[in-house]
Amino acid sequence: MSSRLMVLTPEKTVISYSLASVGPRMGAQIIDLLLILALELGVALAGEYLLTVFGDGIIGIAAVLFVGIPFAYFILFEGLWNGCTPGKKASKLRVKMVDGTPITFSASLGRNLFRAADFLPSFYFVGLVSMFTTSKSQRLGDLIANTIVVHEGTAVRFSYVSAPHHVGIHSYESSVGELSGMTLEEYKALRRFCDRFPELPTVIQEKMIREVWEPIAEKRKIQPVYGLHPLYLAEAAVMKYGRSHGLL
Repeated sequence: MSSRLMVLTPEKTVISYSLASVGPRMGAQIIDLLLILALELGVALAGEYLLTVFGDGIIGIAAVLFVGIPFAYFILFEGLWNGCTPGKKASKLRVKMVDGTPITFSASLGRNLFRAADFLPSFYFVGLVSMFTTSKSQRLGDLIANTIVVHEGTAVRFSYVSAPHHVGIHSYESSVGELSGMTLEEYKALRRFCDRFPELPTVIQEKMIREVWEPIAEKRKIQPVYGLHPLYLAEAAVMKYGRSHGLL
């Protein structure tokens, strides 16, 4: 699990978020569960009073409320309060989509309807394992809804002013080495990668990094640069190879 998530915007600005680990998320969960218990206690007291007024007919409504309150609490707060619940707000956490955009209501619905599984011992263990082993510290509901939990106020923007990859010398050409043995087919693949990348959805971007960039980078011994998005190394490789072979 990485402690930060790097998101590339269509404007080619990299935004870095600090991912929330298990400890802060459990702290927020405890606060939320205490508030839910208080709500359910209020429902129980109100139901006891209404039972004397309306009789047994109120029992079914109270039962539905008892089951529904935990789900409604998380779905409505996260969906309508920009990814926050009172517990998350107190712990300075927020739920976002994996591309860094605000959580949608449908994503809040998806991640929280699956929350019931987290309360089952076997699934709870799986959820914890998932948070420890996934690259974005996602529990099962996050994986389904394509969401992440981040620390509030930790988004850092990195703007790179690089030459377009068809002219000039790229800022990071020194980081891509000599590109010994690089083929024309690899150059064309990387150029398409650079041209299309900023306009693609995050899921497709990640797939292209795995399937296009990483195999070529490994083959040509281009080492990753900490904190630098792979797109910039790909641009540098395209420009360096293209200029040396008269393709620019």
